[in-house]
Amino acid sequence: MGQKLIFFDIDGTLLDHDKALPATTEQAVKQLKDEGHYVAIATGRAPFMYKRLREKLGIYTFISFNGQYVALEGDPIVRNPLNKKELARFTEAAVEHDHPVVYMDHEDMKANIPYHPHIETSIGSLKFEHPAYDPAYLEEREIYQALLFCTADEQQPYEERFEAFDFIRWHEFSTDVLPSGGSKAKGIEAVMNRLNMKREDVYVFGDGPNDLEMLQFTDNSVAMGNALPEVKKAAGFVTKDVDDDGIVHGLKHMGLL
Repeated sequence: MGQKLIFFDIDGTLLDHDKALPATTEQAVKQLKDEGHYVAIATGRAPFMYKRLREKLGIYTFISFNGQYVALEGDPIVRNPLNKKELARFTEAAVEHDHPVVYMDHEDMKANIPYHPHIETSIGSLKFEHPAYDPAYLEEREIYQALLFCTADEQQPYEERFEAFDFIRWHEFSTDVLPSGGSKAKGIEAVMNRLNMKREDVYVFGDGPNDLEMLQFTDNSVAMGNALPEVKKAAGFVTKDVDDDGIVHGLKHMGLL
């Protein structure tokens, strides 16, 4: 087998339901690299949120913010921030409806209010503390993703009003706010082209709604056993649950191990 380019989502794919890295997954990634394959990460997370994971696995090519910030061996090759004017207008609307906002760049995240329980609950599910208060954070740097804290029913008016943004729900109380049209698939294509690799040599593993485009990008797609039904339908193969050595099972099925 020639060199392959393999992308892994993080939450529910590389990390189990307790946000821990299974020993079998860590060993599998090491084996893939030892055999000469190119291993990368494709996630909705910001780069600073999984720096330790990258270092532990020795992975320095990654897609963050669902394709808005892409790095090849640590060097950024794609930067697609939110439009500043639209983000300011969006923030005004969120404030009017008492919906908190968190701004994220590749280095940190800040909240537009000092504290809110929905922020604590949502961010806490990722094992992170409530972000510090800095309402001017969006003015000082490129913001690649915002987090809007509201229920699913409260989200629709924002979708109708702000066409420049895509909204991807990831928690009962929170949704990602991203530049319209961005996706992990576009980030994968950028890496693939830089490495002069073909689509048939790309393999992807995921479990969530933000993985749909990348699972459809290549026939070599694997959905975790814990994936949502619509995600499983989009994949070429459905492996076992992340807690049941799903990564190893999927890699073996695809002939990579």
